[in-house]
Amino acid sequence: MTLFVFVGSLLGAMAIGVPVAFSLMFCGVILMWYMDMFNSQIIAQNMIAGADTFTLLAIPFFILAGELMNSGGLSKRIIEFAVACVGHIRGGLGIVAIVAALIMASISGSAAADTAALAAILIPMMAKAGYNIPRSGGLIAAGGIIAPVIPPSMAFIVFGVAANVSITQLFMAGIFPGILMGLSLVVTWLIVVRKDNVQALPKTTYKERLRATGRAAWALGMPVIILGGIKAGVVTPTEAAVVAAVYAMFVGMFIYRELKPSDLPRVILQAAKTTSVIMFLVCAALVSAWLITAANIPAEIASYIEPLIDRPTLLMFVIMILVLVVGTALDLTPTILILTPVLMPIIKQAGIDPVYFGVLFIINNSIGLITPPVGVVLNVVSGVGRIPLGKVTAGVWPFLLAQTIVMFLLVLFPDLVIVPARWLH
Repeated sequence: MTLFVFVGSLLGAMAIGVPVAFSLMFCGVILMWYMDMFNSQIIAQNMIAGADTFTLLAIPFFILAGELMNSGGLSKRIIEFAVACVGHIRGGLGIVAIVAALIMASISGSAAADTAALAAILIPMMAKAGYNIPRSGGLIAAGGIIAPVIPPSMAFIVFGVAANVSITQLFMAGIFPGILMGLSLVVTWLIVVRKDNVQALPKTTYKERLRATGRAAWALGMPVIILGGIKAGVVTPTEAAVVAAVYAMFVGMFIYRELKPSDLPRVILQAAKTTSVIMFLVCAALVSAWLITAANIPAEIASYIEPLIDRPTLLMFVIMILVLVVGTALDLTPTILILTPVLMPIIKQAGIDPVYFGVLFIINNSIGLITPPVGVVLNVVSGVGRIPLGKVTAGVWPFLLAQTIVMFLLVLFPDLVIVPARWLH
């Protein structure tokens, strides 16, 4: 009955249009009332405790780094570098989108920001070269969702705090699966683009590639600094976020000179707005998380799936299907914050590696960003690329299917996540 009260109050509030953060607080209040333990101090204390975490400081700085990267010309140089390297291949602009998405994912960790930058630059180029625009928009959307999987990932930071799992280990474990997601897009793109009569870009000379690499060197150095610093133990993920923001500001202002001092208030304000939304969600979710534990909801759910506890692979399949369904209706951060406190006790009881689960959980939630009807990243591509949302949705299906297959392969073969993570860590 407690589970029904929690789910019913949460879904009921969202169904009538209450924002997710307030819905989380509302279902927390309903749970307290149902358990006859209502105390307004519980709400205040847990919200304050939710924000008062050193690790969460990484979120505003990585968001700021992403905004500075786009405004300072780093994104543009990365795309120019990818065009010089692979733009001459048949269907090369699609591969450019994937390569650029992988590189940018290792800098900002924001699916929406990366997708907006890619769509703004590449969609006009792809239209001019004769590419199928809805399919191209779908590819860019699918490439953008690699950002929450490859470090530095804000999704891993939120999950790590909510699940009490090492964020450094999550970062290292996300690298190889993120690359696999990119490779699956390359294979799928090369299959579907054969039907299009597209114009390949002229092949660049060795000197032109060298010049493009030189222009992009400062931008390409950013992921090396971030991941290298974390891997070497020089900086924590939170400190790496500060380094990333300072580095992006320095390169944008003094190397590329596209970021003007007058741009800083706008960039900082945009980063602050995005941060405030995420942090308020985190604070509200901590109220629900505390009450989920107090109401012993994980044990209630575990009793329903008890036959699967001794079959971890089957349990993972069931959980992944559940998260896929939830992801069609909820954005990435709310899904993480709502489901993590419910699922983690079950995962531990089944003996599943929390880091491995975290990687698959985030991949699944990332896929939710391109699944209709919500599909936040689909809306970004639609708005920036001026493509009707229905056409982008139709164009994304081959790539959505490819990344879903990758996720379920990782369920079947956990070593594809665990072994590279151990080697990198």
